[in-house]
Amino acid sequence: MKIAVVGKGGSGKTTTAAVIARSLARRGVAVVALDGDTNPNLGLSLGVGVDETQRLIGLRQAVDAGEAEHASDWESLLRQFGSDAPDGVRFAVVSEIDHPDPG
Repeated sequence: MKIAVVGKGGSGKTTTAAVIARSLARRGVAVVALDGDTNPNLGLSLGVGVDETQRLIGLRQAVDAGEAEHASDWESLLRQFGSDAPDGVRFAVVSEIDHPDPG
């Protein structure tokens, strides 16, 4: 299952995404939450904390600036740019996914 949360600025997308992610994870669903927002705050809403959220944003900025390599596949993306959030949610801050796996 893939869920995207979209809407106008200030409409509660980040909060909604965090509640959905943590609720599903608590029910035993494997959850990967990706924050592709230009102002990424999903890490804070998921509970990973300010320092870890900033670290992940810095990794994304390094890729965007050409100072770091894109991940070559899904597992690499999570290993290089991911973090464990509460309730078993896996979290990453991303800017784009060049070749998404349709599965």
